Amino acid sequence: MTFILALDQGTTSSRAMVFDHAGTVRAMAQRELRQIFPQPGWVEHDPREIWESQLAVAREAMAKAGLNARDIAAIGITNQRETTVLWDRATGVPVHNAIVWQDRRTAGFCDELKVAGHGTDITQRTGLVLDAYFSATKIRWLLDNVAGARELANAGRLAFGTIDTWLLWRLSGGAAHVTDVSNASRTLLYNLREGAWDETLLQRFAVPRGVLPRVVRSCGAIAHTAREFFDVPIPIAGMAGDQQAALFGQRCIKPGMVKNTYGTGCFMLMHTGSDIIHSKNQLLTTCAAQPGKYPEYALEGSVFIGGAVVQWLRDGLGIIKSASEVEALATSVADSGGVYFVPAFAGLGSPHWDPYARGNISGLTRGSTAAHIARAALESIAYQTAEVLDAMQSDSGIAITELRVDGGAARNDFLLQFQADLLGVPVVRPRVTETTALGAAYLAGLAVGYWNSADEIDAQWQMERRFEPAKDRSDVGSLREGWRKAIAHAKG
Repeated sequence: MTFILALDQGTTSSRAMVFDHAGTVRAMAQRELRQIFPQPGWVEHDPREIWESQLAVAREAMAKAGLNARDIAAIGITNQRETTVLWDRATGVPVHNAIVWQDRRTAGFCDELKVAGHGTDITQRTGLVLDAYFSATKIRWLLDNVAGARELANAGRLAFGTIDTWLLWRLSGGAAHVTDVSNASRTLLYNLREGAWDETLLQRFAVPRGVLPRVVRSCGAIAHTAREFFDVPIPIAGMAGDQQAALFGQRCIKPGMVKNTYGTGCFMLMHTGSDIIHSKNQLLTTCAAQPGKYPEYALEGSVFIGGAVVQWLRDGLGIIKSASEVEALATSVADSGGVYFVPAFAGLGSPHWDPYARGNISGLTRGSTAAHIARAALESIAYQTAEVLDAMQSDSGIAITELRVDGGAARNDFLLQFQADLLGVPVVRPRVTETTALGAAYLAGLAVGYWNSADEIDAQWQMERRFEPAKDRSDVGSLREGWRKAIAHAKG
């Protein structure tokens, strides 16, 4: 037997999973990633730590499964998107820490571009809103603020990559400077209609073309691992940003199918097939993972703080000792007691796109307890998701019939039941919730013939539990009106 190795490099950890032909996880290894906060609103990672931890968990997962490199048919890579690394091509040394997608240091520059009237044009070209979330302004900041960086870039010495590109470059021993369409489409530099880097945007963001990677489809022979890392070279054959990989892993591959990933943030994607749908509700238009010859697209809503609100309850407020305690604490009260928690720690994403909004807990009384705050925190994840789905249905003209879910917080039964109640449609949790890594594995496996067709992997998707709406719609209306007021306070 052979297996597929999926590398899942996320915001808070590096993971590796070994999948067998049935799409079952045979082994998994994970290491937490250090979060660096140089200033309020700034978030960084150490690119060397990302690389070293990812290589370590790859080896560890293979060892747990009792495998060596000859047992691995292919590697798939999936990654936190938008996070930006610049490194010296000659030495492989990053010029600075990676600037993480959550980082807000370039919000002011985005405001300047909006005032100058560039926002609409940038959205038309890229499908994205003009925001510090994306990579282009991060590249510009590095080039302008790291001593000597722009000179090195102009001389062809520097390489830019999102995390997929950084890992691929390291795994290939510097042989491959490549990204896939799903990651390229998150940079604010990629023209969706042309399917290429956009010269006008490169000039607008002052990014030299020479730093950019080559763009390929998400499924195909991309590179091989260098011999120094495993005992034989392994094909690297699948690559997609984490949310597009999850969309593929959830088998949401037809127009109108929707998935939501409850991770550090929450990310909802609706597959739109070959149609580029520009949002009227501040959603993003993005490339879906591209397994075949022709590009595929999706609408996306991005919630910056999802499961991370539970981490804050643990690390910031100290009302729980571990994330696993939050459901029991939240369900120890019948409702939130009128408490609303807007976790705008890094501004608000879709559909608000307000980088200056900040976190807000409202509705507190003398009777409010830690349990009410914990419940309001979990409910905030569902409220934000409901706002995104409303916008998505409005933009697409499609009324969804179910929401497929995955990610760490999708294991929380209370959250998913409350989500179904808010949406008024079933929420479906699959048997394998590690759909981000599974999507990367599927892309790699299809490329090397490990799985013969999309139909073969479609047959593997299985439901674990279906959460049906149970709350009265008038009660839901009252709850959502309270949320709208809470959002207004956070933005105010």
